[in-house]
Amino acid sequence: MTDLSAQTSATEFWEARYRDTGRVWSGRPNELLVREASGLAPGTALDLGCGEGADAVWLAARGWRVTGVDISGTALERAAGHAADAGVGDRVAWERHELGRSFPEGSFDLVSAHYLQSPVPLDQQTVLREAARAVAGGGTLLLVLHAGWPSWQTEPPFDAVFPTLDGVFAELALPEGEWAVETKETVRRPSTSPEGVEGFREDHVWRLRRA
Repeated sequence: MTDLSAQTSATEFWEARYRDTGRVWSGRPNELLVREASGLAPGTALDLGCGEGADAVWLAARGWRVTGVDISGTALERAAGHAADAGVGDRVAWERHELGRSFPEGSFDLVSAHYLQSPVPLDQQTVLREAARAVAGGGTLLLVLHAGWPSWQTEPPFDAVFPTLDGVFAELALPEGEWAVETKETVRRPSTSPEGVEGFREDHVWRLRRA
């Protein structure tokens, strides 16, 4: 296993991740976003760790006004291009933040964070608490995190501590009586290795509604 904590900064790590390759992600929205947000009435949305923008574009195409946030300027440039190509460039604002150090201003009807897990230091607890505070009254917090390595990953590429359903819920420290739990479950989905080995990966999902 590799210790990546010696990277000079999270910004440099993620900028290199995008800058030194072509498209990193598929361009399709995360399946669990589609499952959990399809029934929500459009409003304002905050997409944390938006990457190349697939989730933000999907939301914007369904009537949301979206703020997409990422640490990488290269990722945000690609995201803006994706939004323009999809005809929703005027419905998405892009902001560069190193979450844990800075955070978008305002409140939102939907705050969505998928896979805010990093091989370099990230104050995940602080970020998720800030995400909850950014949800407007009557709004939704949607969190999705990997629950472990894929079944075919026999030698993890770096050290990682994976969350538990109850552990993250407790770390959010939500005011009692202010939130309703609409989804709290572990989802298993198919996963295929780069070499074609078939297997599965499990994700934890939390969808919470603010009173």
